[in-house]
Amino acid sequence: MSATHITPGITQLSTIGIPVDDQDRSLAFYLNALGFEKRLDVAYGLGERWLEVAPIGAATTIALMRARDGLPAGIDTQVRLVTNDAHAEHAHLQSLGVEADPEVSPYPVPMFSFRDPDGNRLVIVERPGGR
Repeated sequence: MSATHITPGITQLSTIGIPVDDQDRSLAFYLNALGFEKRLDVAYGLGERWLEVAPIGAATTIALMRARDGLPAGIDTQVRLVTNDAHAEHAHLQSLGVEADPEVSPYPVPMFSFRDPDGNRLVIVERPGGR
């Protein structure tokens, strides 16, 4: 096999899509419960809306996409969100009535899962320094 130098064309992960039934309800949850900011909210096509949110300062966004046939809400997104303190974040979400694991798992690092208002599962992972 010969060595070939390939110049990478992909430079970052931009957006992860999560299907939701009600974009306004989901927007309120991601802003108010999770403390995200709205990055983009534009109409397109016939009655469609592209809506992106993200943790403040994060490079990657989450698109709250309208659920439809073949793209249902209520999925395990496999999305991992990072916090400095999983226990504090868990207590905060529980105080808001968010459906979350009953306890923070200590392994392999402190972490827990929760569901957004559409039943989409996300995971919060503790990483000191937030990285």
